[in-house]
Amino acid sequence: MDDSVRLGVDVGGTFTDVVLAAVDGVTTAKVPTTDPQHEGVLAGITTACETAAVDPDSVSRFRHATTVVTNALLEEDGAETALVTTDGFRDVLAIGRQDRPELYDQSVARPTPLVPAERRYELDERATTDGIERPVDPDAVRDLAGGIEADAVAVSLLHAYAHPDNERRVAEILREELDAPVSASHEVLSAFREYERTATTVADAYVTPVVDAYLGRLVEGATGRGLPEPRVMQSNGGIADADTVREHAVTTALSGPAAGVVGASAFEPDAAGVVTFDMGGTSSDVSLVRDGVIERTTDADIGGRPVRVPMVDVETVGAGGGSIAWVDAGGALRVGPRSAGADPGPACYGQGGSDPTVTDAALLLGYLGPNTTLGSGLSLDADAAREALAELADDANLDGPVAAARGVYRVANATMTRTIRSVTAERGDDPREFAIAAFGGAGPMHAAALADRLGVSTVVVPRASGVLSALGLLAADERHDAVRTFRARLDSVDPDSVESVLGALEDSVLDETATPEAATVTFEADCRYVGQSHELGVGIEDFDRATLAARFQAAHERARGYRLPDADVELVTLRATATVNHAMPDLTRAATDDTDPQTGTRDAAFGGAWHETPVLGWSGLAAGTHRNGPALVEGGESTVVVPPEWSLSVDDRGTLRLEGSE
Repeated sequence: MDDSVRLGVDVGGTFTDVVLAAVDGVTTAKVPTTDPQHEGVLAGITTACETAAVDPDSVSRFRHATTVVTNALLEEDGAETALVTTDGFRDVLAIGRQDRPELYDQSVARPTPLVPAERRYELDERATTDGIERPVDPDAVRDLAGGIEADAVAVSLLHAYAHPDNERRVAEILREELDAPVSASHEVLSAFREYERTATTVADAYVTPVVDAYLGRLVEGATGRGLPEPRVMQSNGGIADADTVREHAVTTALSGPAAGVVGASAFEPDAAGVVTFDMGGTSSDVSLVRDGVIERTTDADIGGRPVRVPMVDVETVGAGGGSIAWVDAGGALRVGPRSAGADPGPACYGQGGSDPTVTDAALLLGYLGPNTTLGSGLSLDADAAREALAELADDANLDGPVAAARGVYRVANATMTRTIRSVTAERGDDPREFAIAAFGGAGPMHAAALADRLGVSTVVVPRASGVLSALGLLAADERHDAVRTFRARLDSVDPDSVESVLGALEDSVLDETATPEAATVTFEADCRYVGQSHELGVGIEDFDRATLAARFQAAHERARGYRLPDADVELVTLRATATVNHAMPDLTRAATDDTDPQTGTRDAAFGGAWHETPVLGWSGLAAGTHRNGPALVEGGESTVVVPPEWSLSVDDRGTLRLEGSE
């Protein structure tokens, strides 16, 4: 296929980002996110194509990251879903686990089950870990189907991960009898732990009609403009075709954040790795890339509910450019998690918003200027920002709007610093050994301040950082995962049995791959010491007991700080991943002339003092440029803040490297 023109579109809470990569360069666009989302996606594509003078029917690949699943789960706005389960287990969703989110808070409210009690149905059947004990009665399933009134159905029978015959038959009959999508647990998550498997299957059923409707509208709108059908980013950092995603919708729960991490991983400097820091309009997402390898997890919660599909390991905090500042009952200044969003947006957008936000604070502190443009030519209203922050200053008993702006900026930075520590220091990694890769519309504006707090000396800001998630879509690999619980003591497991399961998993992931002949399949085992309740993933090449045990011991020491060389190791789960690699577009910059990149100056606040600060145009910074701070670098979608005592340099891809003083 001719890949001369590639398109990536990422939908965020405030803006929709577009990257168009063609032979003569990369074109970007940022437009407000709309409801419904597909309208903003198509508007952004039109803007990018017109700017690049590219006809939509010349686009060879269209890749997309969406927040449809995340929004449906967080806002509880999915389909009316029914659950079919084994007799006696209808309340698994409501019971959950006995742990509490806050150990000493007796009043914490658990999230409401996505399926209420009246839509949970039971069947008289039973499977054990040894096999089918009591087959399901097909007539009973048909009778049950006649009483189901729902837009989607989840089927999660006891021990179906080990012996799915009963569950497979139930799903087949329900698909014949009902005009509704059916999610079966052995297809969604073939792993043990009843609550997590059921909750993940229910989440898949809950969002499937929403995703199906959304992608249907988007596909229709795209093909009507001559574009190819979109391929969609999954939570695991890999791309899948629209039909696959419509069948396994829950796999896109962290679609957008995963795309950003993939994009940032291509810009890793000479360090142990990078902390990826994506600050958008609504939230900030933080992840870790170690030695070029993206950290992934299967132990994630969304809205307090477990979603146990493979995901890029991302920590999210409600602190973005649009996060609203407020004063709590104790008089303390707080920022987020409530956001002004795209409509009406921060006060300085001049669209009717009156709440003070992080963006308003940045404008009063001089990091943004009245002539700074955001997205589709959106200019900023400094008077509106000042008025909103003046009210906040009165509420917080601060000395005027500028003092309030300083407070908002510091509180937001403190929140994001804690999030970065949660993925580094709290997991045994020293953040000082990593660089920070900053992106998103607001990330580069805060990154150096966060680095100072953490003792990090290097910040990398990729070209097109304001739309890096969309750019990351163009570099994302096709990726498919399969999992199966396989519990056995490692010292006594039958190697042939392990190889048989790995072979079946390999066939499964290759069946989902568009070009299986181009795929690379890798394997992983989740292991633990006998008696533990949590596992660690360890890579497998050719299965060997001693090799796997040694790798697990090393992984445990790195993650937990110790190893138990005499303890028995248990094999718990086997995984397979098929990957088809794709390359990042060539971002090498054309030679620039010798014109001065400085476009002006403005007063900006650093360390309690005001500095007359050069304002630089990013497009005018030639490769090899080196400048000392303070400086403000303005691009089309983001602004980079370079404090005093920091310096910036530019490489041949237009990436900015910020270095702090030792």
